[in-house]
Amino acid sequence: MTAQILTTAYFDDPDVKLAQQAGQGDLNAFRKIYDRHHRRVYGLVLRLAGDFDMANDVTQEVFIQLWKHLSSFRAESKFSTWLHTVATRVAITELRKQSRRIQQLQLAGDEQAHFEQQLVHSDCPDLGRLDGLIQRLPLQMRWVFVLHCLEGMRHEDVAEELGIAVGTSKAQVHRARTLLEEWLSDDNA
Repeated sequence: MTAQILTTAYFDDPDVKLAQQAGQGDLNAFRKIYDRHHRRVYGLVLRLAGDFDMANDVTQEVFIQLWKHLSSFRAESKFSTWLHTVATRVAITELRKQSRRIQQLQLAGDEQAHFEQQLVHSDCPDLGRLDGLIQRLPLQMRWVFVLHCLEGMRHEDVAEELGIAVGTSKAQVHRARTLLEEWLSDDNA
């Protein structure tokens, strides 16, 4: 009875013959398959993608892949069921690829925005000028500031290196920042 159901399904499904013809390179048969099924495939892809433009692109990719793989259709199920499976797999694969591309573009866009933001803030002090102001700091304060703020040493390490208390290191960094801010604001006024 199973053989009879498959045989009956085979003969009742007009897409099987079209799929076989298209699988052998018949473009007219493929066009008929496209005309019969593209709306259904597009609806499926649109639900998966949630975006009209992306759904158009992915639907196109589904039919490109369908053309390439039609010869592998064995008519063990209805053609529409097989097409639905192919469309789902292709759509998910393509959506993952596009999702990665979008993430990469967003990351690149974020980096570009950060770079542009830095360029826009041209009122930031000139580093050469800042270096000159650092040179105006008292010697030990300058050493503490450079070692901690510019070289990234911990206060404990700065204190040990210079033979001062940790509290002195912290206080001198605070005082150096205050002086530099004052000098920068005086020069900008």
